Amino acid sequence: MTKQNEPISHKIKQQIITIEAGKRGGKPCIRGMRMTVYDVLSYLASGMSYQEILEDFPYLTYEDILACLSYANDTYRGH
Repeated sequence: MTKQNEPISHKIKQQIITIEAGKRGGKPCIRGMRMTVYDVLSYLASGMSYQEILEDFPYLTYEDILACLSYANDTYRGH
C-alpha cells in the first residue's frame, strides 16, 4: 500500500491502469473494471475530494486515484 505523499511506482501503476480493446472503447481503466482514468479525473476536476470518491465508489482505493493522476501526468508529458 502506498503511503500518502509517497510517489506511486511505475510497476504499481502498470498493475492498476489497464487497457483492453473491448472495454470502454480501449480507454485506460482501473484494474480491469469499467471505471476509466478519465472518470476519476472528471470527479476530481468537478471538486470531489479523494475521500468523497472513495466513499462513492468503495471498490476504488487511494492507490487507484494516485495511479490515475500519475497516468495523466505521464500522458501529458508524452511518456
